[in-house]
Amino acid sequence: MQFGIQHPNFSFDYDGQDSNVSNIADSLKNLITKAENSGFDSFWVMDHFHQIQFVGRPEEPMLEGWTVISMLAGITTKIKIGTLVTGIIYRYPSVLAKVAATLDILSKGRLFMGIGAAWNEQESLAYGISFPSNQERLLRLEEAIQIIRKMWTEEPYASFKGKYYQINNAYCNPKPIQKPSPPILVGGSGERKTLKIVAKYANACNLFGSLESVKNKLGILKEHCKNVGRDYDSILKTKLGTIVVDDNKEVAKNRVRETFRGIPEDQLKEFVIYGTPEDIQRQIEALEQVGIQYLIVNFESSKELEALDTFANKIITKM
Repeated sequence: MQFGIQHPNFSFDYDGQDSNVSNIADSLKNLITKAENSGFDSFWVMDHFHQIQFVGRPEEPMLEGWTVISMLAGITTKIKIGTLVTGIIYRYPSVLAKVAATLDILSKGRLFMGIGAAWNEQESLAYGISFPSNQERLLRLEEAIQIIRKMWTEEPYASFKGKYYQINNAYCNPKPIQKPSPPILVGGSGERKTLKIVAKYANACNLFGSLESVKNKLGILKEHCKNVGRDYDSILKTKLGTIVVDDNKEVAKNRVRETFRGIPEDQLKEFVIYGTPEDIQRQIEALEQVGIQYLIVNFESSKELEALDTFANKIITKM
């Protein structure tokens, strides 16, 4: 089992006071440096333009994700970096391919490319970005991945003519450092279409759900792989989850209830792992048994550094 960390909330890096603007970069540097030195394989930020439900209020600080990971690439040496995940409707695929190739070069081959169909209609419309139907967004995602791959691998230029996107003799020079290309992780758990896109094009999937949900979705992914002639074992299976850890299980449980007030227990199991370090380790081992190979975690924002240390010292080192 490998581990990544997602940093979803910038409110504790930046309190809105001009005198403390420099704290933003210092806070992020401190966090990613700790993660890099504590056994985490990757560091992720969300690709959203304002804050989302259950993480923060829309008006709270939200830095642009690709700019953030570009800065973080310059202050680290080994940890992989990525967005979890970039909504394809936010940027034209050829431009995104160029941005991503540049970051892979400047980070000396550490980009982990997270991409998805996008889901936040309110955010998109607020920023003047059209929000097509779910079916169209998935078709756009499929075309976008093909364009990105072509831009990264074909010489001397790439062309593509799809229903939604077209490029004609588009150069991507220089190419990414990672060969044949940086890994592409597709985020989303849609059984009929998203997981089929994973089977056809992705190096990794990122799932969301309880142990039972994940087991079921991996079974469906295996069937898609069989149908399209893909080696199921060639796809890295990752999961995103919120970790609430405390030496007292009841204290952890109460913090979960307070943070996610009003959400039923069965729904909490879909995205929260909580308890003592031993409890959490058992839950991670259960996920590993059903096929998850890589867990990307986020922590309570107000306790992020403390929880990172606890997770690294009492869980990562034991696995």
